[in-house]
Amino acid sequence: MLALVAAAGREQPSDVEDRLARSVTRPLKALDARFPATAKPADNASEGTAQADLWDVAQRATTLCSDSAPVELVEATAALQDLACRLAGSDTAAQQRRAWLQEQSRDAGRGIRLSPNGPLLVTNVDRLTSWLGEVLPANPVMALCRCGASASKPFCDGTHATIGFKDGKDAARVPDRRDTYAGEQVTIFDNRGLCQHSGFCSDRLPTVFRVKLEPFVAPSGGRMDEIIRAVRDCPSGALGYAIDGVEQRDSTDWHGTRQPGIEVSKDGPYRIVGSIPLMEADGSAVARDEGASLEHCALCRCGHSQNKPFCSGMHWYVEFKDPVATSDGTPTVFDWAGGLPALTRMTRIFYEKYVPNDDLLAPLFANMAPDHPERVAKWLAEVFCGPNYYSEEYGGYSRMLSQHVGKALTEEMRQRWVSLLQLSAHDAGLPNDPEFASVFEAYIQWGSRLAVENSQTQSHPPQHMPMPHWGWETSAGPPAARVSALAPQEKVETEVALPNAEEPLHFEAHIKPLFRSRDRQSMLFMFDLWKYADVAKNAQAILEQVKSRAMPCDEAWPKERVDVFARWVEQGPSE
Repeated sequence: MLALVAAAGREQPSDVEDRLARSVTRPLKALDARFPATAKPADNASEGTAQADLWDVAQRATTLCSDSAPVELVEATAALQDLACRLAGSDTAAQQRRAWLQEQSRDAGRGIRLSPNGPLLVTNVDRLTSWLGEVLPANPVMALCRCGASASKPFCDGTHATIGFKDGKDAARVPDRRDTYAGEQVTIFDNRGLCQHSGFCSDRLPTVFRVKLEPFVAPSGGRMDEIIRAVRDCPSGALGYAIDGVEQRDSTDWHGTRQPGIEVSKDGPYRIVGSIPLMEADGSAVARDEGASLEHCALCRCGHSQNKPFCSGMHWYVEFKDPVATSDGTPTVFDWAGGLPALTRMTRIFYEKYVPNDDLLAPLFANMAPDHPERVAKWLAEVFCGPNYYSEEYGGYSRMLSQHVGKALTEEMRQRWVSLLQLSAHDAGLPNDPEFASVFEAYIQWGSRLAVENSQTQSHPPQHMPMPHWGWETSAGPPAARVSALAPQEKVETEVALPNAEEPLHFEAHIKPLFRSRDRQSMLFMFDLWKYADVAKNAQAILEQVKSRAMPCDEAWPKERVDVFARWVEQGPSE
């Protein structure tokens, strides 16, 4: 394999050659020293192009990478898979390669192994997310940096081997001791030796978790439901609780319902959820501190934890930072809010704390689905210019509309919903600056009024409107820009004189008449369907919408109209 790796390095850019040397050749040489037979050159090692050789090596390594494979081989395989997918040439090719690798790895176990003085070796964890909740590409074998110095964070680039990274525990670390604090309704357990100092407990419930006070925990300082929420949200597993002397481990560990995943927190640790096994290099279980959760934990990635592999909060003191994004520097509303985790935290507080205690809203949501808070959070994330997870998973605007039709919501309900959601945003720690607050309130006021309107029994809301997107500059548009669900239904204009197949097409004569006044009104918040410049600029997107029958919003075009519009686009939109 070493010979094949050398062949794959031919004519590669210098950064790729460096990566091959640090993350592939180096561990394989170490493996060769321990098991010489595993590193014999493969047949035809020098044939083919460099790119083809690299993909060939990645495939061969993947087939050898079993549960019992040496950590050196796993580390090299992770780097080869990463390089082969990044250099595939297109997103489609990368997805195809990743699918092949996943198929070959499906019989291997899921887990995280510790490479001695090296990276976290992750196998078959499909969900890798950023701190904003955005899904990152995940290969079936990954090496995640834990020295803090990789230039490819969160992925390892072999730098640990050149800086002398050591993964031992510090003798001066906080002792492994689980303390018990008995309260009126609930007993809280806390192991400071496990704490990663995320501040989730002390920031959100300071009357119970008291910074710089002794004792740190005051179990009678808050409501039971809020204490339980704080314990369950603890990412390190340092906290637990008991009721009537019985520890509620199933509740603390989310009843095993969370999808196995790894979150790369902002300038902080890896947050592991979903009972992913954590193993030493030889496959044995990593020793845990007293009371530690086996469902979730926080693993160091700054390289300075005193309790490796677990985070001890040292990233705060060494001022560990992730690379700054090289965009235009302006975050979206979604980014500024804190992403999907922050929005989910808000909706959970809303539906768990405020709604059950409200006489107007409690009956309305009494039969909501268990995942309702997560669905609403994904809707808001997409509205605020984040990932389109709601549309992908649930169906977009039409799905949300179906949840309101016939509910007969009242203005009093709407006002209560808005006020309690604002309280939930405050409790969840969403930004409180005037700019964010103005955008957030503007949307929930606008959206809740539409919900009331669409929920009336006599309403006829458009069915296929696009998802609203609310940015710093976004407004709802003028009053005429939206067709009211309560407006009298306009007679569908089916009779439109269509040109013959040979006739040259022009906007004023042939395209503008395709769009009714209702169509124009419903899209004015984005562009004007009766203006050539607007339609020409958005022609391809409009064509895709009419082809998919998502536009117009109340009745799909017949094929003949779609064909006319498609021909106008293909000939080059003419005025």
